[in-house]
Amino acid sequence: MFAGNPRAGYFPYKGETMSLTVAVPTLNHLEMSSIQDHVDSAIDGLLASLPDPAQLTSECRRGIIARYSAVLEGNFIYWMTGAYLAVRSDEARSKILENLHEEVRDSHPNMLRKFAIAANAVPTESDNWAVYWDLTNVRLFIGRLSAVPIVLTMAFFEGFIQRFMAFLAELAQWQGSTEMEYTDVHGVCDITHTQELFRSLAAEMAISPVEQETDIFEGMDLLRTLIDTIVEGAPAPARN
Repeated sequence: MFAGNPRAGYFPYKGETMSLTVAVPTLNHLEMSSIQDHVDSAIDGLLASLPDPAQLTSECRRGIIARYSAVLEGNFIYWMTGAYLAVRSDEARSKILENLHEEVRDSHPNMLRKFAIAANAVPTESDNWAVYWDLTNVRLFIGRLSAVPIVLTMAFFEGFIQRFMAFLAELAQWQGSTEMEYTDVHGVCDITHTQELFRSLAAEMAISPVEQETDIFEGMDLLRTLIDTIVEGAPAPARN
């Protein structure tokens, strides 16, 4: 792990500030095993922060499902398409294209919409506004088409989603839903997707060196903030 780096195991959440300023590790100082350890640690930190669905109100459970749906239904394919446009290695292109093909062929956005409907959690205007700013930051990051950071971000997200599905399914069950196709499928297929994306990352790192000062974890950190907002909610921003 990264000694002296808050990324090595400490994950500040909203409202917290860091008392120390530390350098972000650069790619030259990282091995793939260290990157994977860091990503796994970030996922562990997020999962450990999740509330107990049984202790939440029905509205809180509805809000989490709705905000998740507001983010994923219309954006995951965009994120993965950005990764496809950014990468240069044949291995990365092949694996990302397989993922996109599966998303479209099996209509994963429709699976998610059915899941939300069954849990009475179709996103409202307030749900969409709650995630707007953090989602915009992720969209703009993807739009820069920086291959290595994007592939790392998607590997992190696939790894998180695979383990998040049990929590999401429990929320829906407490809401009286029995529609679990979305969570069942993604609790299994994303294991393979994560492994493939880490292999793609290694291939891309070999041919697409990044600038020395590049924070390859930027997208992961933006997604962590967005996931916090999905789980915790946020007040709707004032509109001009």
